[in-house]
Amino acid sequence: MDPIVLILLAGIAAYTLKTQDQRRRITLLGTQLQHYSLEKHIETLIEGYLRALGEDDADRREQIWGLMRANETALGEQLERLARDIAKLDAEATRVSKLAWAIPFADKLFPAATFDLRQAIDIHARGVAQAIAEQPGRSEKDKAFTVMAEMYLFQHTCHWFCRSKNVASARLLARHRTAYAQVLAAVTPDTRRAYEALVGKV
Repeated sequence: MDPIVLILLAGIAAYTLKTQDQRRRITLLGTQLQHYSLEKHIETLIEGYLRALGEDDADRREQIWGLMRANETALGEQLERLARDIAKLDAEATRVSKLAWAIPFADKLFPAATFDLRQAIDIHARGVAQAIAEQPGRSEKDKAFTVMAEMYLFQHTCHWFCRSKNVASARLLARHRTAYAQVLAAVTPDTRRAYEALVGKV
């Protein structure tokens, strides 16, 4: 058989396997997320924070910060519940390849180069809880930037699990105009240490 035909067939087979694997991952994570309103709370907080940061009137700005409290609490509570739910899943189903690009079943071919989604979600839940907690001397602006970074990193992990690290980073940059390295530098020190220990440094 013509070598070019063989290469094409191999490429089609690899693409099909990759698509099947990604569809399985999307379904698995989607099944867990459907019980929550995480995206809604994240969008509300981002919009509210940005509105407050751009508000010149001090009273109006404080009002917006106050309105965000309920969404912060809801986000923290839902992430905590999500972490408990995902912790019940099978370890084999929650392995995530650390490779930059998606390779069909890379988590099984290269098990040493993987991390556990369950541990990552637990890190995110603890990170958001710490970020939204009241801290003496911290400004609302600093709090907003930290919470947004924690939320962005959570979204990045979800996309990484479903697609690949590079796709997740590209989506983060396109959607929020923020690079993965910038997000990791802006989360709480505890989150950064735990996350880098799990997935490796940028």
